[in-house]
Amino acid sequence: MVRGNLLEEPVDAIVNAANGHLAHGGGVAGIISRAAGPELQAESDRIVAARGPLPSGSAVVTTAGRLPFKGVIHAVGPRYGEGDEEAKLLQALSAAFARACEREWQDISFPAVSAGIFAVPLEVCARAYVAAARRAPLRNVRLCLRDQPVIDAVLEELSK
Repeated sequence: MVRGNLLEEPVDAIVNAANGHLAHGGGVAGIISRAAGPELQAESDRIVAARGPLPSGSAVVTTAGRLPFKGVIHAVGPRYGEGDEEAKLLQALSAAFARACEREWQDISFPAVSAGIFAVPLEVCARAYVAAARRAPLRNVRLCLRDQPVIDAVLEELSK
């Protein structure tokens, strides 16, 4: 776990906290999209046009545009109230790590998926983050966080 700026992580690819429409307007997704440039959203739009909205628990890859990564992996985490949020979040992160493995990327950094506007309780998110990172078949998995409440929840989970 690191406290920092996801866009400055020393990794092959970053994970985006995405919605099923891959509309990257706000939060982490908006920050990534604006930094990457229009290519990222254009590719996202093509994916949704071809496949339809992505379900919670899925992950897809797009270009990183102007960002210094090999790609951006969009993990579609659950919204609070969908039901089975922890399992769906674990599935989304596991799918993101699988997309990295398919491309032979070994170093990945991910943000607090579903903890922001999707409002999944922090303790649920923390359990899923730690479980997903521990199971990841990658060389280096970094959880890049900014907000102290999320950091505290993850530290609490790690202490168990």
